[in-house]
Amino acid sequence: MLIKDFPNEERPRERLLKYGVTSLSNDELLSVILRCGTKNKSVKELSIDILKEFNGIDNLKNATINKLIKINGVGITKASIVVSVIELCKRIYLYDNDKNNKKNKIIMNNPKLIYEHTKYLFYGKKQELFYCFYFNNKQQLIGKELLFIGTVNKSITHPREVFKYAYLYSATSIICIHNHPSGDINPSREDIIFTDALVEIGIIQKIPVLDHLIVSDNNYYSFQDNGKINNR
Repeated sequence: MLIKDFPNEERPRERLLKYGVTSLSNDELLSVILRCGTKNKSVKELSIDILKEFNGIDNLKNATINKLIKINGVGITKASIVVSVIELCKRIYLYDNDKNNKKNKIIMNNPKLIYEHTKYLFYGKKQELFYCFYFNNKQQLIGKELLFIGTVNKSITHPREVFKYAYLYSATSIICIHNHPSGDINPSREDIIFTDALVEIGIIQKIPVLDHLIVSDNNYYSFQDNGKINNR
């Protein structure tokens, strides 16, 4: 059945206009975005197929054009629309979180709290990202910098970059965070060596590196919690 064959009250766009956008199901929202189906498949059926392919709305954030066009009925145009909407939503979410953190000067004084406030930066990323977060003497976030975008399994930055921004922000402490796209949050040998070097420099510069978190989409590893940091 094509969407034009649905009664008006069951058409996603008409339901949106009559009852509001929050009344629509996930497949109906996707139907509005896609606008039309194919000759043999309604837009609603196509939307359901897409959600099934990604096992629900949560994994749709990982959609790519190459993955989408493998679904019967999805071409380059529809795939481009979907990934563009996803990217726009991510940017809105990032902006809101950054704005709230700066406005409220969020205090991040334990690894779990830090993870909860920063994990959005790494959702769905397939490359390693290395961030440094800079704090004042009240442990309030005063700045953050993305210092490196790595390959799938390798992230490298130089300690001087970490401390350069500490001086620019007049920070009194630093916390480093990077992701492991593989989902394995255990530190590599390189992670341990690099963290040790940062801690030593922080002691000399009197700008301590309080923690280094390795994160995945749903978990984290804290060097501090695991006794791997000693700011003697």
